[in-house]
Amino acid sequence: MRQIDECYQVLADPYGYAERLKKESRRKIVGTFCSYAPEEFIIAAGAHPFRIFGTGEKARLAESHLQSYCCSLVRGALEDALAGRLAFLDGVVFPHTCDTIQRLSDIWRLNVGGCFHLDVVLPVRLDTDNARQYLTDVLKRFRRELEAKLGAVIGDDDLRRAIGLTNRIRGALTRIAALAGDRPGILKGADLSALARSAMIMERSRAAMLLEEVLAQLEAQPGAQPGPARKRVILAGGVCNQPEVYALIEEGGGAVAADDLCTGSRSYEGLIDETGDPLAAIGRRYAERVVCPAKHRGLAERAENLVRMARAKQAQGVIFLLLKFCDPHAFDYPHLREALEKAGIPSMVVEVEDRLPADGQLRTRFEAFIEMI
Repeated sequence: MRQIDECYQVLADPYGYAERLKKESRRKIVGTFCSYAPEEFIIAAGAHPFRIFGTGEKARLAESHLQSYCCSLVRGALEDALAGRLAFLDGVVFPHTCDTIQRLSDIWRLNVGGCFHLDVVLPVRLDTDNARQYLTDVLKRFRRELEAKLGAVIGDDDLRRAIGLTNRIRGALTRIAALAGDRPGILKGADLSALARSAMIMERSRAAMLLEEVLAQLEAQPGAQPGPARKRVILAGGVCNQPEVYALIEEGGGAVAADDLCTGSRSYEGLIDETGDPLAAIGRRYAERVVCPAKHRGLAERAENLVRMARAKQAQGVIFLLLKFCDPHAFDYPHLREALEKAGIPSMVVEVEDRLPADGQLRTRFEAFIEMI
């Protein structure tokens, strides 16, 4: 499918894509580090939100600023910034999702020039009236600060148009993921991942159109030809920038029925109300969407959601992908594993960095788990 090929081309050279977009559209590019950066405001200001994943280059310049136990995502991003590979950025938004990202914010502000710097410290607890009010106040402040940095006025109508655009992207990805989970074989897991990750990099109007084209083609297909039965699994954890994971699972006789990943469903889960006050609507989505370890609405919510997802998708197991040195996800893992065990759902854990372990080793582990379930 040519649309999916386009996504892989974007992911193969995301920095080159952003540089070309900036030159051709004369738009400012604002880097973000996770889905808790409110990109609707960036779009409404006439700029382009660009998700920073890091290129996986060996960290040399970053070593003098970061401890050895910082995750590869942070090390890689800082390395790229210090090496000048992110010189196209006009600004960077740092949501407070973990201590490492917060420290990266300080290091970036002091050592990376040429772009503005904004912190967005959303509440950790989301299930109280005070938290909702605080969240709204943070978004109001972010709106004012972004206007000042970009020299733009972000009106409510601008925000509503931006919400409509991001809703198109999230809605299409949600429906594509549902089709892929319900009709195994209609779309490779790596292709679904590429669609989701490229949508965080591409010009958003193009991303929305591309995803809607893919959705229309998939809906018109009769479904994959019957083949050998595959064991259905859920992928859970933080980020997954390695399409090889999906291929290895499929080669081992498995199929990814759904995911609970920052680079997957958590990035596009939940639409924003397009009526009423747009700022309040953005806040409601952040308060009500499925949480990651950086936020909570109760100690058991993540575990309960994972069990519900596994049962709804008729998954026979869960594979955790834990980014090395990611403390929030590492702290959550034992509780999630215990909840899955109580529900009779087997799980396994794989620790990853920007580069995966040797293919043979990982393939053997996936094959053994899939055979066991």
